Amino acid sequence: MKALLQRVSSATVEVDGRVVGTISKGLLVLLSAMKGDEDKDLDYLCKKVSQLRIFGDDQGKMNLSLMDIKGEILVVSQFTLAASTRDGNRPSFDEAEESGKAKVMYESFVQRMAEKGIPVRTGVFAATMAVSLTNDGPVTIMVDSRDRRMTTEGTEMQEEKGTRP
Repeated sequence: MKALLQRVSSATVEVDGRVVGTISKGLLVLLSAMKGDEDKDLDYLCKKVSQLRIFGDDQGKMNLSLMDIKGEILVVSQFTLAASTRDGNRPSFDEAEESGKAKVMYESFVQRMAEKGIPVRTGVFAATMAVSLTNDGPVTIMVDSRDRRMTTEGTEMQEEKGTRP
């Protein structure tokens, strides 16, 4: 799964000219399920999004998480994050998960964030949406659950070779 996080002082999403979700201080999360994603990818992403220290403390240092500041989250489905631009000038979306499974993963992400006590608002899955935001910083960070896989594989390789510290 991929999530593009934008630290915001406010964000709103509209469908057909009607506001369906709005937040104040927190994160706008553009979310895409990728082929091959599984429950462990959801676990990784939920933990990372809720605990990533990207909000300023009293000294202005990025030291606080969304949970620390009791921020809100606006989650918007965004399959275009799966785009590949390797070949040609037209992006390929072959790595995006099929719609049915992607919707289940999107809804599960939303539910898990709510279970952490984070106020969650959403767009409408697969709808054409107008998203507006006031970026705070700006701070924009890409989180990819495949990074978890690389870290896990790297650790396993180090353990097999006996080189892990």
